[in-house]
Amino acid sequence: MKISGWSIAPVVLLASLGMISCKNAATSSEGAAVRLQGSGASFPFPIYSKWFKAYSEAHQNVEIDYQSTGSGAGVKSFIDKTVDFAASDKAMTPAEIARVEGGVQLLPLTAGTIVLTFNVPGVHELKLSRLAYVGIFLGKIKKWNDPAIVKTNPGVNLPGSAINVIVRADSSGTTFVFTQHLSAISKEFAASPGRNDMPAWPVGTRSKGNEGVTASVQTTPGSIGYIEYGYAKNLNMPMAVLENKSGNYIAATTASGQASLASTSMPDDFIAWNPDPTVPEGYPIVTNTWLLCYKQYPDKKKLAVLQDLLNYSLTDGQKDSESLGYIPLPAPVVEKVKAALQYIK
Repeated sequence: MKISGWSIAPVVLLASLGMISCKNAATSSEGAAVRLQGSGASFPFPIYSKWFKAYSEAHQNVEIDYQSTGSGAGVKSFIDKTVDFAASDKAMTPAEIARVEGGVQLLPLTAGTIVLTFNVPGVHELKLSRLAYVGIFLGKIKKWNDPAIVKTNPGVNLPGSAINVIVRADSSGTTFVFTQHLSAISKEFAASPGRNDMPAWPVGTRSKGNEGVTASVQTTPGSIGYIEYGYAKNLNMPMAVLENKSGNYIAATTASGQASLASTSMPDDFIAWNPDPTVPEGYPIVTNTWLLCYKQYPDKKKLAVLQDLLNYSLTDGQKDSESLGYIPLPAPVVEKVKAALQYIK
């Protein structure tokens, strides 16, 4: 399968296939001299597919196969050593890392925001308070003309129809980050269902992957779901403006995401969380996403390609971030991550 761009057609296709295989045209008859297999998070799939395709086209006899299986499945494949690398929006726990012989190197390669996209006929703009969007995902706010939604949307003709909540069906890093935020702003949500990559949602229709939630919202009138910003941006889907901790209503943009990320320092293990940013101009739901690499690769050809691919992703690849709906890593973080490549041997 080859991906030539990012449009509606790939979203529909990827929702069912969830994979991308990028190879140089020369490999079709000769076979790939080096093949890297990866799987995991759907959150960074659009930018990873762009990077892997561009890199493969520039390097003869290199094939990179990445399957968007969800963070949980990616971590499992990585622990089982059925892939060369994996990707996760919730990094890895110490217990998970301990199960990988030889060690693990987590690398944040990009960052992004999680947005609430909606499909309400006749409604193109929507502001949601913290009370409102927590209430929706707790199943307590059931109709679009609920007073908590009407209050922040004066002049908007909100229907009295039911809210169709779309949630993830798979073990998901996007879900982990989203529920971590909801738990940070609501004691009730923290108690149940709480922070989890696959929670027992009290409400919602389940769809697999960011691709599946995107497609479900597109085709379900009255729906709302959480997805990575780039999916909504590149398909021109409406996104709710959310209330942040300062009480400001903030739209998801590169600038508002950068403001929130900048408020969190990057530790040496590269695992940094800020479930409820305090900056007044910051968007409230933002996260890094990580590539999972082994610290030891017996196949030195794979090692050389992987290290070169990582360098490309951290340099030229960062230039693709904003156009695809991601947040470029700050220069100090890029240098810190590049320095960590020495631990992959």
